Amino acid sequence: MSEHRSKARHRRAGKLLAAGLPLTLTTASLVVYGAAFGGAAPHQASAATTAAAPAWATATADGFASVDALGQKGTYGGRDGRTVTVRTQADLEKYATAAEPYVIVVAGTITMNPVGKEIKVASDKTIVGAGTSGHIVGGGFFLGQGVHNVIIRNLTIRDSYQGIWNDKDHDFDAVQMDGAHHVWIDHNDLRHMADGLIDVRKDSTYVTVSWNKLSDNNKTFGIGWTENVTTDLTVHHNWFRETEQRNPSTDNVAHAHLYNNFLEDAPGTDIASSYGNYSRGGTRMVLENSYFQGMKNPVIKDATATIVQRGNVFSGTSGRNESGGTAFDPKTYYAYTLDKAADVPSLLRSGAGPRPSIGTTGAAASTGAATTLTVAKDGTGQYRTVQAAVNAVPANNPARVVISIKPGTYRETVKVPSNKPHVTFQGTGGSRKDTVIVYDNAAGTRKPDGSGTYGTSGSATVAVEADDFQARNLTVSNDFDEGANQSLSGHQAVALRTAADKVFLDGVIVEGDQDTLLLDTAAKDRLGRVYVTGSYIVGNVDFVFGRATAVIDRSVITLKKRWNGTSAGYITAPSTAADRKGFLIANSAIGGDVSDRTFHLGRPWHAGGDASLDPQTTVRDTTLSAAIRTAPWTDMSGFSWKDDRFAEYRNTGPGAGSASGDRPHLTDAQAADQEIADWLAGWTPTAS
Repeated sequence: MSEHRSKARHRRAGKLLAAGLPLTLTTASLVVYGAAFGGAAPHQASAATTAAAPAWATATADGFASVDALGQKGTYGGRDGRTVTVRTQADLEKYATAAEPYVIVVAGTITMNPVGKEIKVASDKTIVGAGTSGHIVGGGFFLGQGVHNVIIRNLTIRDSYQGIWNDKDHDFDAVQMDGAHHVWIDHNDLRHMADGLIDVRKDSTYVTVSWNKLSDNNKTFGIGWTENVTTDLTVHHNWFRETEQRNPSTDNVAHAHLYNNFLEDAPGTDIASSYGNYSRGGTRMVLENSYFQGMKNPVIKDATATIVQRGNVFSGTSGRNESGGTAFDPKTYYAYTLDKAADVPSLLRSGAGPRPSIGTTGAAASTGAATTLTVAKDGTGQYRTVQAAVNAVPANNPARVVISIKPGTYRETVKVPSNKPHVTFQGTGGSRKDTVIVYDNAAGTRKPDGSGTYGTSGSATVAVEADDFQARNLTVSNDFDEGANQSLSGHQAVALRTAADKVFLDGVIVEGDQDTLLLDTAAKDRLGRVYVTGSYIVGNVDFVFGRATAVIDRSVITLKKRWNGTSAGYITAPSTAADRKGFLIANSAIGGDVSDRTFHLGRPWHAGGDASLDPQTTVRDTTLSAAIRTAPWTDMSGFSWKDDRFAEYRNTGPGAGSASGDRPHLTDAQAADQEIADWLAGWTPTAS
């Protein structure tokens, strides 16, 4: 079919960011599990053993895919069948094409042979990636006439691109459906394919596409290819980034409900949008609370099509932005809740794409069942304080212990000692703000026993010294009042200190002023890897600092004014060993209510004057507000930042700038060696 398009361009080559690495968790109330896949053969679980199946294995679709029609009661995939785990193309094909229902867990990377292979999926299937490990490379899935009740979820499907930008000879899609119905495509990372990322064709209907990241592609998402006006579909909470056209294009769609999507065309890249949402032919579209950033022709329609727009945000867009006619009321078909359009970019940067909690099972399969300890201030739990629950964890515990913390403000200091690994702090409120652990010690605060002051590291509200620690859905804060304590020497006040390996902070808030988040290691010769995702970090001076190897991914770094109302500060102060990775900030947003050009991205902390250190911070693929200085790095304590490792790559926003002697940028080749996988060095953080 004829499409509104721009001039074809060559595609860029090269490795994409963080292929196969974790994205995020945003819904803290989800049941989460760890991963324990072993062996080469597919693992099969009988129906009898899946009575207590994890939430992802029995999940059902929302939107139009949830509507009872055509003899199908909603979309629930293979939940009534066995769960199998596959690692090869042969096994994936075996179960995906079978007549009986299956939940098929893809645990690893499967490279399609031949390139462009699209596995013909049969009805009643759930195909789900195991955490963030499930990759389909060089091919995808095909759902033919009459195929129904299919869920494709939590996968990365990528790289069938054959070298031609507008490729008409290689119809290699990530997901194509011709005449299918009741299909749910959710939380996938779809990118760099030879043709479409998603093609909903030939009267396919009752389709929901939600929480996906679609990127690095030309003909991204097409719907239609028929004269019949029959298709009903919902497209919500998807992040379209660096996609030229069909975002989506809806051709003769009876009911197209698009809401809370984020369409982003980043400046200075090889891909430029030609249009965003397109309503064609007899389509009736309702477009609500979506966010369009930098898009050309963000919303367009044919003379015969209709678009009703409500609550959308357009930032830096140009060209056609059209609406007109009447459409329909989606709430007559299903219930839904809109997020605020202004929140959509940060929500989708942190929440779109594969999640570590989906597709993983058996957290304690090799170590015994996990234990849960409950904490509640009002006495309705086993313990009234978080520290009391930590104290109850056995020394050298072999299995996961979840400390479930009910909503409330817990004014205490907490320490997880090194002999208590595998501990999870889990806030149980509806928001990470509902459960708060807070105290107000500072470096110069006198200890109650008169033995001196706490010092910077000792000031931490929460100190984690045990490996394999996790925290989610809560706030850790240090509310030391600098203004009221000007006579005190030592205003560093740590909210959270980690001195351990494999620390996973997911969906948390860490807030303070100076020295908020101390990412340390147990000793100079010990590795300390930290992965922070879907979180908020708040502070003003050196508020992310230490010698750990740490990734801050899909998070928001909030800049805060000083106690006296002035704006000046430093985000990172790494103290990295010469043979280690330091701090990586990726896919995030940096900003706050501070003055323009007042904050540095970082400075080198040579702790104790140690000249052998080689501090490192890389900030990449991140949105920088105007608060960031045009020369974003600076010296510290007589050490020049230029002698250490500080760089940017592909940042955007008013605080971004071109490469210069004061602002080094990585080359594409250098950036390929500075991705999340390089930092985590074989560790895949998995929620448990």
